[in-house]
Amino acid sequence: MTDSLAASLLQQAVELHQQGRLQPAQALYRQVLELDPRRFDALHLLGVIARQQGDHAIAIDLISRALAVDDAQANAHCNLGVALMDVGRAQEALASHERALALNPSYALAWSNRGNVLRRLGRHDEALDSYQQALKLKPDYAEAHCNRAIVLQDMARYLDALGAAEDALNIKDRYADAWLARGHALHCLRYLPEAVESFDRAIHLRPDWAEAYVAQGTSLQRLGEFAAAVDSFDQALKQRADYALAHYHRGNALRSLGRREEAIAAYRAALAHGDNPETIAFALASVGAGETPAALPEDYVRSLFDQYANHFDQHLTEVLGYQTPAVLDALLRHVAPSSELATVDLGCGTGLCAPYLRAYSRRLDGVDLSQQMLDKAAEHGLYDTLACADLTGYLQGRAATWDLAVAADVFVYIGDLAPVFRAVHAALRPGGRFCFSVEAGEGDDYVLRPSNRYAHTLDYLRRLAGETGFNVLATQALEARHENGEPIAAHALVLCK
Repeated sequence: MTDSLAASLLQQAVELHQQGRLQPAQALYRQVLELDPRRFDALHLLGVIARQQGDHAIAIDLISRALAVDDAQANAHCNLGVALMDVGRAQEALASHERALALNPSYALAWSNRGNVLRRLGRHDEALDSYQQALKLKPDYAEAHCNRAIVLQDMARYLDALGAAEDALNIKDRYADAWLARGHALHCLRYLPEAVESFDRAIHLRPDWAEAYVAQGTSLQRLGEFAAAVDSFDQALKQRADYALAHYHRGNALRSLGRREEAIAAYRAALAHGDNPETIAFALASVGAGETPAALPEDYVRSLFDQYANHFDQHLTEVLGYQTPAVLDALLRHVAPSSELATVDLGCGTGLCAPYLRAYSRRLDGVDLSQQMLDKAAEHGLYDTLACADLTGYLQGRAATWDLAVAADVFVYIGDLAPVFRAVHAALRPGGRFCFSVEAGEGDDYVLRPSNRYAHTLDYLRRLAGETGFNVLATQALEARHENGEPIAAHALVLCK
């Protein structure tokens, strides 16, 4: 009698659960457990409801208790894995999904969830393989296509990410996550109006999605539509008032509009809600509201150029009128370098200087903070070595290694150049040359401009050269690039150890 009553209650609970009526289903599952405390389905599904309600610890406890009753249920292992991921226990989550797949190798959901865990662990290639396994089993699995788009985005494979997001949308058009993923890929591919439209589709489907508003705002900002960007960030903050990233980007847009005091308030709000103090310090300095930091945060620079890598060369040369490598080359040839130099390209980026430097280098080394920039540089085949590191750290312990050090448009991200000058001096052989460019400043030795780029005075560079043991061989004024249609004045220098 007890068993049949428990079975009847369980059937009613499952029906209610499937209808989305969680509370009455929850009450019936509990009645089942009063009759039979070891009823697998009641424990398992009560745990599923707990996760749906955001009670992650209770979900983990209930599903674990269900598995103690019957460890051979693949779906319970899969649900436990998802609950473990909710609380950041990624390695345990991976073990749960792999146990599910050992029990049922044809379980597409477990393959996709396993991919999510591997992505969180930074194992991107394995994550892609896991999504691919899910799609072999279920080709119309929109979520697996979308998850694949997200990991491809993480890998900077933006065109592939776009294709995967569109595969998901071809299956399920009303899929907010896929519209967001498509928008991110379009943004990184510089299809900005299309990105804005894609984010708008995501927002239409999920009007309270703060992350989608911020994504839309960043694309609008890149388009120069600063007032519209502020509106998007405001919408994000209506949904999540403590969203530090929204406050930060709102500050950037306000700064671009010349609304300095509001920008300062936005940056301070970002800091109050947990943003990186180092990032906010340089943001405030860029609007004259704080002490100028010695350099931009490495994470900021790395992130900036990782995102920029795929269109860096085209944007610099075709949009910004960038001529610095050619100017530095002409300046170097004027002071007659040898054709058999050991050369280091500091902050080499995608390798725009490499064709010039290779002509008079028997060995050419490159270093940059951004691995994605270095991947592009490697495609030229002109460097003997490439290293992902910060400049001073890379140079330390390499005394008298090179004849020539070049830094083209690198010191715009470093204010206090004394540590770099000392490190370069030590790394050069006697008579070695140090060639670099800076944006031209006035007044203080260096200032951080609203563009988040430093400008240095020629007097500061001359004084610093003498203090660190260099002689100034040549200087030249140049236009580094164009910003909003206006030329940016710069200096190029060649020093000698």
